[in-house]
Amino acid sequence: MKSCLLFASMMLAITATAEVNLPAIISDHMVLRKAADTPVWGTAAPDETVKVTLADATATATADADGNWQVELDLSDSAPGPFEMSVTGKNQLVVHDVLVGEVWVASGQSNMGFLLERERSSAEEIPQSNYPMIRQFQVAPYVSIPEPREECEGKWVVCSPETAGRFTAVGYFFAKSLVQELDVPVGLLFNAWGGTPVEAWMSQDAIAQNADLKARGDKAIKDQIEYKPRKKAYDKAFAQWLKDTGREDHFPKDVEAYAGMDVDTTDWQRIDMPSTIFGGDLPEDGVVWLRGEVNIPANMLNGKIPVRIGSMEAFPTVYWNGEKVSTGTFENYPGKGYTYRYYISAPHLKEGKNVVAIRFYAPYGNTEKVDVHCDFAPFIDGLKAKVEYTLPPLTPAQKTSMPQALDNPLRGQDVATYLYNGMIAPILRYGISGVIWYQGESNVSRGYDYRIAFPLMIQDWREKWGQGDFPFYFCQLANIGDKQRTPEKSAWAATRESQAAALDLPNTGMAVLIDLGEAKDVHARNKSDVGDRLARIALAETYGQDVEPFGPMFESMDIEGDKLVLSFSHVGDGLEAKSVPDTYVLSSLSGKTAPLVRNSPESELEGFAVCGKDRKWAWAEAKIEGDQVVVWSDSVKEPIAVRYSWGNNPSGNLYNSSGLPAAPFRTDEFPVSSQGNHYYKAD
Repeated sequence: MKSCLLFASMMLAITATAEVNLPAIISDHMVLRKAADTPVWGTAAPDETVKVTLADATATATADADGNWQVELDLSDSAPGPFEMSVTGKNQLVVHDVLVGEVWVASGQSNMGFLLERERSSAEEIPQSNYPMIRQFQVAPYVSIPEPREECEGKWVVCSPETAGRFTAVGYFFAKSLVQELDVPVGLLFNAWGGTPVEAWMSQDAIAQNADLKARGDKAIKDQIEYKPRKKAYDKAFAQWLKDTGREDHFPKDVEAYAGMDVDTTDWQRIDMPSTIFGGDLPEDGVVWLRGEVNIPANMLNGKIPVRIGSMEAFPTVYWNGEKVSTGTFENYPGKGYTYRYYISAPHLKEGKNVVAIRFYAPYGNTEKVDVHCDFAPFIDGLKAKVEYTLPPLTPAQKTSMPQALDNPLRGQDVATYLYNGMIAPILRYGISGVIWYQGESNVSRGYDYRIAFPLMIQDWREKWGQGDFPFYFCQLANIGDKQRTPEKSAWAATRESQAAALDLPNTGMAVLIDLGEAKDVHARNKSDVGDRLARIALAETYGQDVEPFGPMFESMDIEGDKLVLSFSHVGDGLEAKSVPDTYVLSSLSGKTAPLVRNSPESELEGFAVCGKDRKWAWAEAKIEGDQVVVWSDSVKEPIAVRYSWGNNPSGNLYNSSGLPAAPFRTDEFPVSSQGNHYYKAD
């Protein structure tokens, strides 16, 4: 009887594997690219013949020895649909509600991952978002894979007021413009992960094109693979050390006395940040609580409030309004250098007073100075501290026997090639029209190297997709941070310059966002203009429409005595000096602004700086003369170089007649602040 059951189960397994199957991306509601060679693929039994039919297009293929098959449908003359697509082998599958049109990959980090439900106009936009010709397939996040995957998880979603809030905001507005202007279906392959570097999105082949980058990428992968067993051994050894030394942690029975909403803090000690927290009037070893209050206005209840602690060798447990939102232990402490940050969102947030309480457990002391703060919601009356219990100082023998914490490893999504392997490789067969890309914030500290890595990634994606030099349109980083009072070095400006260097590649375009950022929030909530600017590029460069795709771009400089004369491309019907506002945005989420103090208050144009041979920069006067800009400074009699909007958060006001801002630029080649900073650590 057992042998019969075993035989039956084996036959069922063979039958199941013999059936025609499709990957998740080939599914109901998908948008296929209108082209002569649109791929459809899947699995079947080895040598099985598979027939695919969509409207008037039919193609057949024979599965190879591993059961893989692929056909190419000629959809070059196809109507938009909707259609049903049949896939027939020994069984038949039907894919419903298929459209034929344009397919764009929407990829990058958190600003591409920023959802429409968080966009500044979401309350008005989402109820009107009935666009059945816009569909989105969100590739499920996947990391920690040293080899490329063949499949991914996800499903196609039709845009409607019920679903649009979960669309990529940039991708949504991009697709909306294309649908409205071209009257064609648009599919988005939404493929983003917040806080990730460009190196993670590169294949091993791309990384290998640069010897230094390859050495660093290989080291990152090696350390990542070796980390888990080393961490397991450390946790075991450290747990034993805590037990042997009697320093194991024990939470108080009455947490409310420290973390509750109404706690008498009369005997709590005020702490001014940044602080070491431990030491001084507080114990060097033991448990210390910090407590503070923040005010949350109604317009921030749907946002995320970051609580930042910084890097320290203590284990914080965070309470928000008396409820534990995160527990810190040595088991979930990755290692030295780890930065603690938490994001508090609904339903934890409430309008008005909110109480933050953090319990720091330090079994072996901590002398690092940290700055505990809440972005967008500063502590109303600072922070206060109270000791829960004190541990005796470590003896020399205890210090010697203590296992040393590991170095904080890269997160899986930061490891070179891991996001390419997990999230790009599985969609490489899908026919696409192009890519829109918003990434770079995580590369600012080494932004000079971005001019090497980013073009390598673009070229490699094109090679791997096998569709030639398809359009690759990207966002230049938006303005961020405090306004600068003197011309100075800027890592953000250097990164923007490195991004612009990718324009040397064919069929690329850059959306300049230097006027759309917010000083205190890297996730500026205006994504409609971002999507529209990317769409202008696509409409002009890909679809041949008569629209100006770019703002003014620097072309050349002539020195005429004590003045510099600059020429630009993409001036449209002329250059324009946009009025300089009286304030600038700190955070649209909180509604906060700050006065804007002009650096060149008498000048027609703001944001220009010049220098002489001494390389000392001075703010300059500038004015428009025809299609050129004349720049000078009374303090620089023999200028040799000029910079425009060169800063983290510049206030440039040079535009063209289409209302598009001039791209930041410099004419010098002086060293920038991020030169010498590289990805990961080499051996």
